[in-house]
Amino acid sequence: MASSGKYLVRSAAIRFRRRLRESEAAFIVLALLAGLAAGILTNAQQFLAHGIQHLFYGVTINRLSALGSIHHPWRLLALPAGGLLLVFMARWLHRRRRTLIDVVEANALHGGRLPLSDSLIIAGQTIVSNGAGASVGLEAAYAQMGGGIASALGQWFKLRRADLRTLTGAGAGAAVGAAFGAPLAGAFYAFEIVIGTYTPAAIAPVVTAALSAVFVTRLLGVEPYLIATTADRVLHTPDYLVYAVLGLGCAFMGIVVMRLVTAMELVVQAWARIGVWRPVIGGFLLMPIAWLSPQALSAGHGALHLNLLLHPPIMFLLTVLALKIAASVISLSFGFRGGLFFASLFLGSLVGQIFAGVGNMLFPGLAIDSNDAALVGMAAFSVSVVGGPMTLAMLMLETTHDFALMGVVLTASLISSAVTREAFGYSFSTWRLHVRGSIVRSPRDISWVVDLHAGRIMRKDWVSIADDSTVAAFRAAIPLGSASKAVLVDREGRYRGIVPTALVYRSDLALDGLVSSVATLVDTALHPETGIQEMLALFDRLAVDEMVVIDAAQHVVGVVTERHARRRYFEKLESAQRDIFGET
Repeated sequence: MASSGKYLVRSAAIRFRRRLRESEAAFIVLALLAGLAAGILTNAQQFLAHGIQHLFYGVTINRLSALGSIHHPWRLLALPAGGLLLVFMARWLHRRRRTLIDVVEANALHGGRLPLSDSLIIAGQTIVSNGAGASVGLEAAYAQMGGGIASALGQWFKLRRADLRTLTGAGAGAAVGAAFGAPLAGAFYAFEIVIGTYTPAAIAPVVTAALSAVFVTRLLGVEPYLIATTADRVLHTPDYLVYAVLGLGCAFMGIVVMRLVTAMELVVQAWARIGVWRPVIGGFLLMPIAWLSPQALSAGHGALHLNLLLHPPIMFLLTVLALKIAASVISLSFGFRGGLFFASLFLGSLVGQIFAGVGNMLFPGLAIDSNDAALVGMAAFSVSVVGGPMTLAMLMLETTHDFALMGVVLTASLISSAVTREAFGYSFSTWRLHVRGSIVRSPRDISWVVDLHAGRIMRKDWVSIADDSTVAAFRAAIPLGSASKAVLVDREGRYRGIVPTALVYRSDLALDGLVSSVATLVDTALHPETGIQEMLALFDRLAVDEMVVIDAAQHVVGVVTERHARRRYFEKLESAQRDIFGET
C-alpha cells in the first residue's frame, strides 16, 4: 500500500514537471514562486547584516556610514573580528576543493545550474563582511541567493537548459529589485547582468519574479529606496554635453577602481607570509580609514543620503572619495566578500558632486545642480563597474520618480558603458572571473563553446610514418591517392609535423632524401583542451585544413580538420540561437 502511494506521488510529480516544461503559464507561476522566495531571502539578509552592525557598532535606525564619528574606537575591532570569522569559514571551505560558483558564471558556463550550498556560503561571507563594516555591498549576496533558490527550484522540476538560465536570472534580478523596491531595475538586472539577452519568452517570467519580490518587501513594511531630486528643472542641449563629460569621467574612474582592486589583490596573494590571515590584516588596515571617516564603512547607503542633504565642501568630498576607494580596494583584495554595486553608486555620487562643484567654480555660467550631477554620476559610475546601462537608468527612475532627469542619465550611462567596453572590456564581476582564469566576459551562455574542444571533435584515424623515413619508403607505404597527408612521428611516437602526400611525390625530390624535409606545422599542434574559437583562429592564420592533436608527452591522439571544426561550430551556434529564442 505504501509503495503504491509513493508510485502515485512520483507519477503526479512527473506529470507536473512535464506540464511545467510545456506550459508558459506554469513557468510564469514558478517564476512567481522564485520571486517570492528571493524577496524573503533578501530581506532576511538585510536583517542579519544590520543586526551584526547593531551588535558591533550600536547602530539602530541610522545607517553605519551615516555616523558622524566612531565615539568608541574599540568598536572598530569589529573589522578584524569579522576578518577572523572569515578565516575560520575559509578553513572549513578548504576541504571542499572546489571553487564557489558565481551566479553570472553559473548562467554562462553551467546552464543556470547553481549549487544552493555555494549561494549560502557566499551570502554568509558577504553578510559577515558587510556587518563587520568592510566596504562591500550586499547586492551580490542578494543576487546569489535569489539566483540560487531559483536554480534549485528549476533543477528540482528538471527544466530545460534555456528555461533554467531564465529562471536563475529571474531569481537574481528579483532579489536586487526587492533590495531597492524597484521591479523594473530588477528585471533589467536579470536580462543585462545574469541572462545576457532579451527574449520575448523571458519577459513575462522575469518581470513576474521581480514584481513578486518587491511585493514581499512592501508586505514586510520595508519602504522602497527613494532619493529626493530637484523639482521643476528644465534641461537643455548644453546640459547633455556637460553630463556626457561626467559620463566619460565616471568611466575612467570606474576602470581605475577595478584595476586597483586587481593589482592590490595580486600583490596581497603574492605575500605568502600572511596566507589565510589576509582578512584579519585587512580589517586592521581598515580601522584608521574608518576612524578618519565612517563614511568609508559598509556600502555607503547612509553616507550617500547625508551628503546629498548637507552639500559638504569639495575638499571633504575628495577626502571621502579617496578613503572610500582605499577602503573598497583593501576590503576586496584582503579577502572580504561582497560586491561594488552600491559602493559604486556612492562613489558615483561623490564624483558627481565634485564635478558640479569644480565645474561651477571654473564655469559659473553652467550652473550645474549638485544633486542632479550626483544622480547622473551614480548611474554612470555604476554602469562602468557593474555593467547594465538600462538597469541603472531604471534604478534612477524608480528611486527618484524624476522622468526629466532620465535623458541625461541615459546619455552619461551609455557613454560610460561604451567607453568601459572599448577600453576595458569587462564589468567588475566578469573581470574578477577573468583574473581567476575564466573565459567568461558576459553572462551569455558559452558553455557550448567550452565543451567544443579539440579532444571532443577530433577523429582518431590517421596515417603516420617515422620521421627518419626516406622518400622512397614513404612512397612505398603511402601510394598517391590513398591519403592526403601523413603524420610524422619519431621512434618514441612524438609528433614531428605533417607531410602532405603530394609534396613527397614531386619529381625533384631524391628517393634517398628524408621525408622530414617537406614536413609542415612542425612546431604547431593542438591540445585536447584547445577551444573551438582558438582552433578556428589557427586555421585562418596558418591557412591549413588539418591539424594534429597531441597530449602532454607530445604523442599524437587525434586529428582535426577545418571543415569538421567549422561544421560542429555552426551546428552548436545554431542550436544555441534556437534555445535563446525558445525554438525547438
